[in-house]
Amino acid sequence: MDFSPPTLNMNYRLVPALQVDLWQPSSISYVSEGTITDVHIPQNGSQTLLAFLQQANIQYTVLIADLQKALEKGNSLRAQRNRRSLPGYSYEVYHSLEEIQNWMHHLNKTHPGLVHMFSIGKSYEGRSLFILKLGRRSRAYKRAIWIDCGIHAREWIGPAFCQWFVKEALQTYRSDPAMRKMLNHLYFYIMPVFNVDGYHFSWTNDRFWRKTRSRNSRFRCRGVDANRNWKVNWCDEGASFHPCDDTYCGPFPESEPEVKAVAHFLRKRRKHIRAYLSFHAYAQMLLYPYSYKYAKIPNFSCVESAAYNAVIAIHSAYGVRYRHGPASSTLYVSSGSSMDWAYKNGIPYAFAFELRDTGHFGFLLPESLIKPTCTETMLAVKNITMHLLKKCH
Repeated sequence: MDFSPPTLNMNYRLVPALQVDLWQPSSISYVSEGTITDVHIPQNGSQTLLAFLQQANIQYTVLIADLQKALEKGNSLRAQRNRRSLPGYSYEVYHSLEEIQNWMHHLNKTHPGLVHMFSIGKSYEGRSLFILKLGRRSRAYKRAIWIDCGIHAREWIGPAFCQWFVKEALQTYRSDPAMRKMLNHLYFYIMPVFNVDGYHFSWTNDRFWRKTRSRNSRFRCRGVDANRNWKVNWCDEGASFHPCDDTYCGPFPESEPEVKAVAHFLRKRRKHIRAYLSFHAYAQMLLYPYSYKYAKIPNFSCVESAAYNAVIAIHSAYGVRYRHGPASSTLYVSSGSSMDWAYKNGIPYAFAFELRDTGHFGFLLPESLIKPTCTETMLAVKNITMHLLKKCH
């Protein structure tokens, strides 16, 4: 459900004891006058909320009338697919963690000249944190680009894009001069699923789980927001100290083994990693630093022109419009994000993509939209990469 609240003064108490799952924005602290807000409500609370919204004269739209039905439809499609067991690997469906990791192993075996798979550590629940290093091996010093997907578990289109990127790179390396140039001149470190425990949990238990799955000694609530756990203005504005909140920053920076492992990997290679790209959903935005404050970054003109051209490239495919700009003013202020951390640690091009859509399907983006979403996003990533190779001054 989509609604835009009026000024929330003390006379407005949101429906007593009604628990809502906030989809957009990610925290109640971002909701103020005129904020368009997407909420997921339990069936037994929907009448109460609608009555309240009407009484308070708040405009609303029902986007998904029966979320359970939408979920079951997706599940039954997946079950049918598993029975049919398609020949080859389909990039136009969502894959479980096990399927993605098997796919990575397979590519590592079948493309030894362009793919190298390795682990950078273990998750809280002991799963391997796998990376694919893509690029033609050479003795010469090569700069690199880091790409991660699935920091937030429920954003399934993220990991789908990371897989799509790898597929495109391997399939078009011989035929596309731009792709050949990218893989000959650069390495790409790709982490298809950053938050492996959370992603697995979103397949087995709760489709709308966001955080990691770490335990807290004092609270029953599990998990930390892996995009609020980085050592950059940690747990300041836009993050929560409460373990039950979706934007919980954790007990301390890099408390999550997944964040710690990636931060360690990037820190060691920060001299040669020139771009950091992180893929999220949903909002149709291309964001760059800062996220934690409203200041302009020192290399603003180079980063802004890369973002501007990338958004034009996205639009050229299917006419889909993305907004772009500094995260703080384009989306909202949030501290402890991976993008800000990467930028502060010397990676000059740091971007966060918020992929399709703008709320019609939200986190339940249908599999039929994987191909168009990934096709347009691919154009943006190639655009940013070519910008990087040209050297902006």
